[in-house]
Amino acid sequence: MNKSVLDKDLQRVSGLQTATHDLSRVLAAPGIALVFLLAVAVWAAFIISDGPMSYLVIIAAAIAGYMALNVGANDVANNMGPAVGSKALTMGGALVIAAIFEAAGALLAGGDVVNTVARDLLIGEQLDSTTFVLVMMAALLASALWTNLATLIGAPVSTTHAVVGGVVGSGIAAAGLASVAWPVIGTIAASWVISPVLGGIFAAILLDIIRHTITTRVDKISAARRWVPIFVALMTGVFAMYLATKGLSRVWKPGLPVVVTMGIAMSILGWIVAMPMVRHQSLHIENRKKHISKLFRLPLIVAAALLSFAHGANDVANAIGPFAAIVLTVQTGHMEAAGIALPLWVLVIGALGISLGLALFGPRLIRTVGEQITKLNEIRAYCVALSAAITVLAASALGLPVSSTHIAVGAIFGVGFLREFHSQRDLKQASVPIHAKFVDPAMLNATPEAALAMERKRERRLLVRRQHVLGIAAAWVITVPASAALSAALFGILRLLVG
Repeated sequence: MNKSVLDKDLQRVSGLQTATHDLSRVLAAPGIALVFLLAVAVWAAFIISDGPMSYLVIIAAAIAGYMALNVGANDVANNMGPAVGSKALTMGGALVIAAIFEAAGALLAGGDVVNTVARDLLIGEQLDSTTFVLVMMAALLASALWTNLATLIGAPVSTTHAVVGGVVGSGIAAAGLASVAWPVIGTIAASWVISPVLGGIFAAILLDIIRHTITTRVDKISAARRWVPIFVALMTGVFAMYLATKGLSRVWKPGLPVVVTMGIAMSILGWIVAMPMVRHQSLHIENRKKHISKLFRLPLIVAAALLSFAHGANDVANAIGPFAAIVLTVQTGHMEAAGIALPLWVLVIGALGISLGLALFGPRLIRTVGEQITKLNEIRAYCVALSAAITVLAASALGLPVSSTHIAVGAIFGVGFLREFHSQRDLKQASVPIHAKFVDPAMLNATPEAALAMERKRERRLLVRRQHVLGIAAAWVITVPASAALSAALFGILRLLVG
């Protein structure tokens, strides 16, 4: 009897220890994030130590740090999700690579000059300096809160659109509907359709080319030796142009002839380097699609790292662009109209916040993007990464507004729907698969009807999950109005508090 009581007591103690451990793990990430935000506020207090509105800069610094955390938690998943979903990288490896390259992009090439979102989205000079600071604070906090909510529900959204919605909402609350540049908002709304469609089209085209040149060939190894170096050459050339035009603007702004020449040169170099590497790797693989996919693993990892670098360079402005506007307004006493140089200490807040947000809260969205939309392997993930760079380059050349988030997710949809098309076409061509590679052992003794049913069930597991398509699309559509409404409410509260 005593032994039974002792066992129960030990079970209770063990259960309490387990619960305490689980609770500590749940609270650890928010606790670390809170320490970071407090450190940011203290740092800002040392740098901005005087002036009638210096306290607003300190508060805004903490809000900017909070936004940077959310950019890391939500946006970076678009670059690393496919690599993790295809098993090319572990979650830990993806977090380390993304954190390093995001921070490097933000610090080395991030935002030389950021045009004020107020100048682009708000019309006229209706705002005095204090009101402008409150507008930016409300916009930054609203976009951070909305991105945080989207991350919690597992929806990858555009932080650029969240910031735009925040500025529009607080701007309307401060100066009315006439203060908004509605044609600019129209072009941004157009990107909701343009971005995912272009990303999906380019990814599907790339996947179909690889399918016809390599994966459907009888001798896949020989085809891979010939074509994989060509795809690596394409990747190196595209990313060289991508980084030159989008990722290195702070340190280098080459003209179009230089960009094209550099792209061609890097393509040739990529082909020369890839040829012996692919040949060596192909000596140790079987003539199967699964093994051929492994030849794309290293190019995929390199592509994911370069996308992270470019993302850090470009999207750090979403986290600290409005904050930089606040700092300059407080220091000069008026709203700057030409552009805002991002001070190094402000860039550091953005870089550290993005990396920390990725490490603490990023895995949830990485799994959503990489695993829960459609099944990815190294080849499909490579197509997603390369199509993201191609789409940004093409859109920039055409002057089209695009979202990197929408492009990446649209590319995943593109490869998923292409696979769905091919699987449904194969099912229509034959009621029972006749090729050995499609035959499941359970089908050998099944009736034609049962075999067809099993084949349809097997194929359905590979399709794009419709609930994620609808959920993500809904989050995209409501990001701007939701951020705007939240920002307007926050502006009203801030104006009452500041007086």
